[in-house]
Parts: sequence; C-alpha cells; structure tokens
Amino acid sequence: MITVTAPTSNIGHQVVNRLLEIDVPLRVVARDPCRLPTAVRDRAQVIAGSHGDPDVLAAAVDGTDAVFWLVPPDPRADSVRAAYVDFTRPALEVFSAANALRVVGISALGRGVARNAGFVCASHETDDLIGSTGVAFRALTLPSFMDNLLRQADAIATRGVFFSPIDADRVMPTCATRDIADVAAALLVDPSWSGVSDRAVLGAEDLSFHDMAAIVSETLGWPVRFQQIDGAAYKANLMNNGMSEAMAQGMLDMAMAKNDGLDNAEPRTPEATTPTTFRQWCREVLAPALASRPDRSNRK
Repeated sequence: MITVTAPTSNIGHQVVNRLLEIDVPLRVVARDPCRLPTAVRDRAQVIAGSHGDPDVLAAAVDGTDAVFWLVPPDPRADSVRAAYVDFTRPALEVFSAANALRVVGISALGRGVARNAGFVCASHETDDLIGSTGVAFRALTLPSFMDNLLRQADAIATRGVFFSPIDADRVMPTCATRDIADVAAALLVDPSWSGVSDRAVLGAEDLSFHDMAAIVSETLGWPVRFQQIDGAAYKANLMNNGMSEAMAQGMLDMAMAKNDGLDNAEPRTPEATTPTTFRQWCREVLAPALASRPDRSNRK
C-alpha cells in the first residue's frame, strides 16, 4: 500500500496517475474528496481530511509501506516556517511510530548553501524534521519548475512577455513536474532503499530566461520575450494576487538566492538528469494550454 498526500496538487495528481497506471494498492489523503477524479475515488482508498492533522495522518499511514509527502500551499500563512515546518511538525510522532516506513518528499536544491532563501530554507528544515523520525526518507531536491510558466499564460498570450526578478542571463536547471512525478513514483514502489538522503531532479538542461524566451517563441510561432522586474514589484504583484507579506517575501528571497547561484550548486549527474527538455515541454504542455484559451487568436 502506498499513501499519497496532496493528491489534487500539480505534482501529487501526477504521482497518483503513475501509481494507478501500474495498479499499485493506493490510498490518498484529501481535504475535499469531491475534487478527486472519479477514477481515483473508484480505485483508491480515500482518507478525508488534512495530512497536517495527526489523527488523519495516522489513519492514512496505518498499514502503508510508503508515503508521498507534499506540504500544501498556504499563500496566506503568517510565515514561511509556519507554512512548512509548523504544518509538518504534527506528523513527526506519527512517522516515528510507523514501522519500516519509507517517505518521499518534495524539497529544494541548495542544502548546505542556502542562506536567507525563503521557501528553500523552510523546505530543508522540514526535511531535517522528517529525517529525524527514523523513517527511510528521500527528499526530492528541485529547481524551479517549467510548469510555473503556465502562471504567466495571460501575459504570454496577450503581450508576448513573461517576468521574473532573476537575471535574464542566469543559466539554471529547470525541470518538468511530470518528471518529478516519475521519480517519486519509482521511489515509492521500490522497497530496496533505506536511510536518509537527497535526490536531485535537475531536468534535461540548464537554460537562461533568454534561452527560454527564444524556445517559447519558436514553439508558439510568435515573439515572446523575457523581462526582468524589480524585486519590490515582484513582491507587490504576489501580494496583489492574495499572498501574505511574509510569504511574498519568502518567494522573493528564494528568487534572489537562485539569482546568486543557489540552484547551480548541485552537480549534474546522469541520475539527476531527467528526460523532458524545455522545448518538449513547451510543445506538449505550454502550446496546448495557450491554444485552448479564448484569446488564442490575439497573437496570430
């Protein structure tokens, strides 16, 4: 039995799909089970509630071999530590009491070098807490996601531009969430590993935002450019979209740490290199997403 938390999230739902494809006995923890696809409700055991609730998590972990752990987004949290560390803390007793449990979690690159890196530092502190419980633990340490570009679909479709406070020529790894799900699912069904360690998922290549803009333009067939924005404007935009001041600052701190090379500290190895290229992702994910928009003809 494998338990998946946050099964309706971007990564979580893809982990669920991978496990269903290979017909693994599956349990999911969902705050709102009605949001689960019918196929998932029909084929998986569903535990209703938050995995931040120790009673809910204890029921979800009972009799399971492995858990996919993903802290759900909390954009209105009072602090980044509250969103990550405080959410996870109730799980520690549950994990400590579990017998021979394996846990695969979502984390970030930069362990040992992250300083004042917002979400990254909170993720690493969360990893350390889980690793201290005695479970076998793999933290998937990740760069920024290609899929984050979908959040700027409107600007790309209507204005031919996307934004970040990171320098245009900063070359960094970037990965597709579907590759993260593949790595997570493979670890969840593999009973051979033990101990506590990180597993980097670096995508297929390192690119700058200028490189990405060129690829997006070639794929979509219209000019798309990258524009660097001031950190204050970036933070203000996040707050205008409903994020608390503390969480917006955490996002900015993370971006600035990446701009200083945080994501480049991890050496690229064959194991850490995953197959989806940014060009492939643009062709198979971004372009169809934009084609389905009612304003898709604006750039034609």
